[in-house]
Amino acid sequence: MCGITGFWSDQFFDPAIVENMATRITRRGPDDAGVWADSEIGLALAHRRLSIQDLSPAGHQPMCSPCKRYTLVYNGEIYNHQKLRVELEREGGAFDWKGSSDTETLLAALIHWGLQGALERLNGMFAFALWDGRNRSLVLARDRMGEKPLYYGHSGGVFLFGSELKALKAHPAWQAKVNRDALALYMRHSYVPAPWSIYSGVFKLPPAHYVVIREQGLVIDEPHCYWDLSCIAESGTQQAVGGTSELIEDLDNLLRDSIGQRMSADVPLGAFLSGGYDSTMVVAQMQAQSDKPIKTFSIGFREEGYDEAQHAKAVASHLGTDHTELYVTPEQAIDVIHNLPTIYDEPFSDSSQIPTYLVSQLARNHVTVCLSGDGGDELFYGYGRYFKAEQLWSKLHRLPLPFRKLIGYSLNYVPGRFLDKAMRVLPLKYRISHLPDRLPKLAEMIAYPSGEALYRHFVSHFKDPATLVLGANEPNTILSQQETHPDVPSLREKMMYLDQMTYLPDDILTKVDRASMAVSLEARVPLLDHRLVEFAWQVPTEHKFRDGQSKWLLRQVLYKYVPKELMDRPKMGFGVPIEHWLRGPLREWAERLLEEQRLIEEGFFDPVQIRKMWREHLSGERRWHYYLWDVLMFQAWLEENE
Repeated sequence: MCGITGFWSDQFFDPAIVENMATRITRRGPDDAGVWADSEIGLALAHRRLSIQDLSPAGHQPMCSPCKRYTLVYNGEIYNHQKLRVELEREGGAFDWKGSSDTETLLAALIHWGLQGALERLNGMFAFALWDGRNRSLVLARDRMGEKPLYYGHSGGVFLFGSELKALKAHPAWQAKVNRDALALYMRHSYVPAPWSIYSGVFKLPPAHYVVIREQGLVIDEPHCYWDLSCIAESGTQQAVGGTSELIEDLDNLLRDSIGQRMSADVPLGAFLSGGYDSTMVVAQMQAQSDKPIKTFSIGFREEGYDEAQHAKAVASHLGTDHTELYVTPEQAIDVIHNLPTIYDEPFSDSSQIPTYLVSQLARNHVTVCLSGDGGDELFYGYGRYFKAEQLWSKLHRLPLPFRKLIGYSLNYVPGRFLDKAMRVLPLKYRISHLPDRLPKLAEMIAYPSGEALYRHFVSHFKDPATLVLGANEPNTILSQQETHPDVPSLREKMMYLDQMTYLPDDILTKVDRASMAVSLEARVPLLDHRLVEFAWQVPTEHKFRDGQSKWLLRQVLYKYVPKELMDRPKMGFGVPIEHWLRGPLREWAERLLEEQRLIEEGFFDPVQIRKMWREHLSGERRWHYYLWDVLMFQAWLEENE
């Protein structure tokens, strides 16, 4: 795991600039550094290395081909690179190998099979830049599911790219401004979705894409998709599959192979363990393939409803892992908050970013590589919101849309205080908690014209963020453009597809990458092996949700390794008690960032709306903590970065 960066310009050229850019991402690669620069063409590439495989200088980057035509900087891991070496040797495409690094294998593969041919063969997580000196072109590419980040664009007339925005910002030409339209997207999703970034003129390369840059960075082709998840979803749901027992066996074998490949490392290795189905599956398969106890890590909170550490401990005891846990105090968690703007580089407000960083920090004291269980929910129908959205839409779509709109309009005028009083009168078993919060949401959901539009509501925080962000026009995304969705049998498949295209890479994988890299820890995600993704799309949804159970097929595999009674419990999630902290230890910090005059002077948000939410949250009238967290994370980021 590493960090890459570079620039291409016809302006003043100094290799020390790219060296400084790379220094800004030292935590991504503290073990080695390298620079390649050509003043004649104005191109400079830099690399920071976290040594995982082949710790020798033979893995040093930037890496030049023996013919000197190509130069590569690369971040990630190619898990099947040894098999690719065998193929290259058989076909006459091998180098006179200098070492055993996957970087050398990747460079040889790109030269021998070409860009498309190599990308189709890679099994791994990666982001790389390849310079072709003969054609004078620079190629940027990103892995299929978006595990590794890659930013690129122009600022101050210079083409820049890098693993993180902090590297780009170190270039003296940097002068990009906040993109208000992207800010509106952030306020909807709690992250800035690809291809946008928080800055105008700078973009994220979407997963499974590559882009070609020419003429000193002045010409940028449209990003090209080399692995189309939409086509995979459509074709997968139309393919014939085997019976239940065959599917269980196939999934077990695929998991064993994917996890086994990701256990290859020349440094200490472990796994995150929450005690949930996905992380337990990963750890169980790891332990089954290891002759010594796997190192596992979990954290917990003392606050009721936020602690999964006890379940993780029970699972670790059953599997016989070498388990380490940490119970986090509010003070420890709050200390992390002040570092979040630096860690994430752009506004990001999934509050599970805090425990993710803390468990990464805990693991890094013992290992350099950690496997993570992310991806199972998106592949195997694991989120409760899938069932809720599907259940609600099955009832709503029977009513005429004009009638639903009228009901929704009427619900908006029911006073919240009246609802509170009404609930107190009812017997306890009939009361609905937080009804003043829920009723406005229900009013909106009733009026949606389609199941896809309803699901967009489920995954949105602010439903109309352009009214909150001054001067913004919210761009369309895949969530709002139903015409781009694949032709799949039901709303179930569409929801999983949308999450795999948006929430998974832009929230979950971003969170894991930045949190782990901030402490120089490599995180690997075996459930997102592209073979598993393709297999999951061939599994009928009745094998993913059965008898009221989500992830049914995955559970059947897991029960081979862990007793059912140890696993079957309500899903908790990986959160922190933000609601209570904002009324307690974080109140002064939040008040400073949400001060009315400050909001007016900065000019990004409508201060009237925000101050109203803050007052209602403090009084307990409404639970605005998730919405306020979006605002606060932007405010904290703005304070640190502008």
